[in-house]
Amino acid sequence: MAKLRLSVIPNDKPVKVALELPAIVHRDPVVYAEILARESNQPISDPVKLIAPMLASFMRTDRVFAKARRGPEYSKAKEG
Repeated sequence: MAKLRLSVIPNDKPVKVALELPAIVHRDPVVYAEILARESNQPISDPVKLIAPMLASFMRTDRVFAKARRGPEYSKAKEG
């Protein structure tokens, strides 16, 4: 079986965000948590906690976003 992209959920200071997900979108992190728990032998108490690492992974691997982020518009916004 192929290795999952997520392995360990980092324990970081959270920022509270209220978000509503369609049920079909919520089902995938639930299933992912079940598979990850089986592979890592560590229970995942709340599948919603997978959303942040999944989003972070997506942002890291989006080449168009990375290129745009290095652009002058982002640099100005970051400074101000």
